[in-house]
Formats: sequence, C-alpha cells, structure tokens
Amino acid sequence: MSYSGECLLKLAQLCMKFPKQMMQIHSLVITNGHILHHPNAPSSSFHHKWMPTLLYNALISAYHIHNNNKALLFFTHMLANQAPPNSHTFPPLLKSSSLPLGTTLHSQALKRGLMSDPFILTTLLAVYARNNNLADAHRVFEEVPMFSIVACNAMLNAFSMNGHMEAAVSLFDHMPQRDVVSWTTVVNGFALNGNFGAAILFFGKMMSHKDVVDGLVKPNEATYVSMLSSCANLDGQAALDCGKQVHGYVVMNEVKLGVFVGTSLINLYGKMGCLSYAKNVFRVMVSREVCTWNAMISSLASNGREKEALDMFEKMKLQGLKPNDVTFMAVLTACARAKFVREGLELFHSMLHDFQVVPVMKHYGCVVDLLGRAGYIQEAADIIINMPFEPDATVLGAFLGACRIHEAVELGEEIGKKVLKLHTQHCGLYMLLSSMNAEKERWDHAADLRKKIMEAGIEKIPAYSMVHLT
Repeated sequence: MSYSGECLLKLAQLCMKFPKQMMQIHSLVITNGHILHHPNAPSSSFHHKWMPTLLYNALISAYHIHNNNKALLFFTHMLANQAPPNSHTFPPLLKSSSLPLGTTLHSQALKRGLMSDPFILTTLLAVYARNNNLADAHRVFEEVPMFSIVACNAMLNAFSMNGHMEAAVSLFDHMPQRDVVSWTTVVNGFALNGNFGAAILFFGKMMSHKDVVDGLVKPNEATYVSMLSSCANLDGQAALDCGKQVHGYVVMNEVKLGVFVGTSLINLYGKMGCLSYAKNVFRVMVSREVCTWNAMISSLASNGREKEALDMFEKMKLQGLKPNDVTFMAVLTACARAKFVREGLELFHSMLHDFQVVPVMKHYGCVVDLLGRAGYIQEAADIIINMPFEPDATVLGAFLGACRIHEAVELGEEIGKKVLKLHTQHCGLYMLLSSMNAEKERWDHAADLRKKIMEAGIEKIPAYSMVHLT
C-alpha cells in the first residue's frame, strides 16, 4: 500500500509520543520514499518543496523524545535527500546534543541563514551553557536581533548554571520586562550555587515587587520548590518561619498543592523536626509520587519514628509504587537508627533481587552503619571487604565509629589500613584511628598514625563554636 506525504506527516504528528508506532511510520517513510521526491511533482508546488521538510521535522521531534541518536540519523537523511531544514528542524536536535555536535549544528543553521530565529538562538545558547561554555553562550545571546524575554531567561540560566550570579543579577536588573521565569531562575540560581540565604532574600524582593503585588507576576510551582529547598538547607527558626510563610501563601491563594511543592514542604518540615506538619501535608495531598513517599519516610526515620517509616514503606508498595534508590536509603537509615538488623539486611538483599535497584556506596554505608550500631562489627567488616568497589570515607567512618564504641580496636585498625591506601584527605578518619589507639593506651600506634598524618600533609580542621542570636 502506498501512502502520500500528507498522510505520513499526519500519522507522525499523531503518534509522536508512541515509539513503536513511530518505528512503523519510519518503515513507511523508507518503503514510500519515492513520494517525498516525486519526479512528476511541479518544482514550485508545496508538496515538492516543503512536505519532505515537514515530515522529517515530525520524525526528528519524535525521535528526540525517544532516541536522540536516531533523531540525528534522520537529520543526515534529510540533508542527503536535499530536504531543506527550517527553523523547526534545529531546536529538537540541539536540546540534547553534546558540545561538538552543537557546534556542528550551529554551523549548519548559520549556513542556511537561520541564525536570526530566536528559538534556534535560545536553544543554542542553552547548549553552550549546559557544556560550561559561557563565553560562546554570551556571544549567541548578543546575536538575538531584539529584546526577547525568552533569550534573557536562557542567559540568566546560563550565568546561574556556571556560578556567575553577579552577572545574572546584573542582567536581571537591566531587563526591561521580567516574568515569573526570570525571577525563579535567579532564585534557583542562588540555591544551585549553595547561597540559600541569598535565594530567600531574592524571593522576598520578588514578593514585594509591584509586579507581584499588582498581580502581573505570580510565583509558580518551580518558584515555591526552589524557595522551600533553600529553607530546608538552612538551620534555625528564621528558615523554618520563611518556609511556613511560603506554605501560608500557597494556602491563602488556593494554589493546588502539587507533587513537587507538597514533597518540598514535607522535606522541609521533616528536616526541621516538625513531623506533625509534614504528616498533615502528606495527608491533604491529592496526588503522591515516589518522591513524596520518600520524603515522608525520611522525615519519620530522622525524627525517631523508625517503625512508622517501615510501615509507610509497606503502604507505599501497596499503592503500586516502585521503590527507588532514595527509598532504600531512607528505610535502611531507619533500620540503622532503630537497630532493626534482620529487617535492614532483608531490605538490602531485596533491592536488586525484587526491585532491580543496584546498591551503590550510600546503601553499603547504611548497612555498615546498621551492623556497627548493633555491635556486629565482624559482619560489618565482611561487608566492607566484599564490597564491589573501594569503600569511601563515609563507609569507613561509620565502621571506625562503631569500632570505637564497641572497643574493637584491632579490627578497626585492620580496616583502617584501607584508609591509608586510599590516601584520603579526610583528617577525621585518621584522628579517629589515632584516638582509638590512645584510649587503649597503645601510644606507639597512635604516634605512628599522627606521623603519617603529618607526612601526608593532612591538616587537622580546627573546631569552632557558634552562638545563634535571635
């Protein structure tokens, strides 16, 4: 059966989100390839000039969603068949391309006179920013023919991603027009670069700005999430109060408590020890995803409700949700804190066998901590010895801490040799080993360790005290 170009285009547009159907359409394009360049079609006809481009664009966009390599393959076929790319061809190719490929596509767009298109420029700017090439990103930004809030927002994000918050704020201040994306990008930029206090202050500036007061700009879900994440990463009553104000604003303005905002609130309240608030948010949420359950399980585990955390894990599975690596980190932490050794080991072994979640370093660290806290020092040592990769400072630190508590100095020193082989600069591990020997009056061993610390050029981090004034 033969299909027209218009028919194939319509099918491609309808089936864009369905990979199996797209593969079938791909086959039809190959088997009906003569339709794209029919020898009897008039040279000036729409069919002859633009139908191949539209069809290739639809296929490229579809395969960009499902298979980036095939999207690029279609682009090469497009060029080989002399179908002229247009402004809709390049953005999906650029969105997930690496820097070398992005540069090649940049050249192709330039060659075809498409570099005045704001969508291509903005997407190309994002490619350079994503690959830490801020200079080229800025040069592309300067090529935007007239003010474009979308391009400005992309440049704000480029500065933020590369740690240039001063430049981001300067650009923001000089923008003749701003939208919620502009404000949110700067708030998120400060948070992304670890300056959570500045993120909160900028959010306060946003909320007092006339555009927000007059209702021209309203915070969106991304704004709330960035703000609540910043609050959760700070200690103290001020951060908690700020998070509560955001929560109050959401309630007062009847904003739908979506998955991401709700999960961020649970995470904030859990970290701040406000477990009842976290439970209330979880209870009123209409829709919950795996990340929501993870936040609630972590909140319970970190607030002395380890049994409730494990019960929540069982309820999550009954909802038909599949646990991920973060889920297992939360439940293993709960088991370690409550010394639920049997339950913790069963969960650890079920990760790969039942849920196809491959354990990584942090999961092994939880198991070592679980066994160490419960006094199973030799079993914890066996876990470390049989790990599929070298233990890091966190795993070794958990083990050495358990050895010190349970006075297993010899075993601690045996595993501690791995610390020396790793040449880690974590002075705390060396000092812990030295202190363990000193407590047992093994002065020669303690002295040898301190000597090795000096020879390795590791400096002890000085301790300090801090008083919070309110």
